[in-house]
Amino acid sequence: MIMEDAEAPHHMLLLRNLMSQGLVHKQPLLYASASRDPKGFLGTLPAPAPAKEDKSQDLTNEKDLRIAWQYKKYFGDPQSNISSNNGAQHDYCNEFDLRKPLDRHFYSGMNVDCVSIQDSPNLASLQDQCAKFLSQFSRSEANISSAGRIAIQSFCSPQCKYANMEWHMLSFIRSLKGMARSSNAVVVVTFPPSLVSPSCSKRLQHMADTLLSVRAIPDEDKEMAKLLTGYQDMVGLLNIHKVARLNTQVPVILEATTFSIKLQKRRYLVLECLNQAPVDGSSGSSYNTSGSCSGSTKAGSLDF
Repeated sequence: MIMEDAEAPHHMLLLRNLMSQGLVHKQPLLYASASRDPKGFLGTLPAPAPAKEDKSQDLTNEKDLRIAWQYKKYFGDPQSNISSNNGAQHDYCNEFDLRKPLDRHFYSGMNVDCVSIQDSPNLASLQDQCAKFLSQFSRSEANISSAGRIAIQSFCSPQCKYANMEWHMLSFIRSLKGMARSSNAVVVVTFPPSLVSPSCSKRLQHMADTLLSVRAIPDEDKEMAKLLTGYQDMVGLLNIHKVARLNTQVPVILEATTFSIKLQKRRYLVLECLNQAPVDGSSGSSYNTSGSCSGSTKAGSLDF
């Protein structure tokens, strides 16, 4: 589950990348939204960015390159790049270009279902459609041909008629969670916590296997700009509150729980760990204490 921010739709960046990644891998998709025409949202999905090998391929194709000819060996074999790019296999995780729409043939087939929950008096119809969709990916089968993805946008939106039926929404999430546990599928639900009661928001967060939240940052915050490096390129923050950990009581300990959301060249989504800027604008360490590999107090050649 992803908690939305009322000031900025940064959750849409994560949702678009999730849906595009599944469609590129030819995985069936069920998309539910409070809009009247949820199929129109498919036209805003980003397309996979060209591989990095393609950018350097133009340099290797120049046969008349005579300056520093010995550097050609560092470019790699262009033939291997062509064979890998023209193949049918895709990378496990792609980089998507937010300015280029996804080709229509990825979502024009029978493997994409779009559901509008705006005029639904309750969540019974959506629950039936989710159950029918997840029945295709039973975990009991030995052979796993494909995995499914369900994306529900703005689950507690006020445009829905069930927006005031909090216990009904909690019951739906509990049943959907049980169905997802017994199938080879992943479900991502975004909801605005500010539009529900605090008790309902806490219960939704408790039922989530993995809980994320996005938050916008102000355009001109001089104090935060001094603390964080690369503040000018940030558009928001991503917080990880909980990570799925099934069949064990050992929690997941992450190295970082807060990431910066950046748009590289205004077209590529990048998540980076927050880096603290040096104190007083100096180029040295942000801390006054220094440590060595040997652990002694004397300064040695391996001091950091």
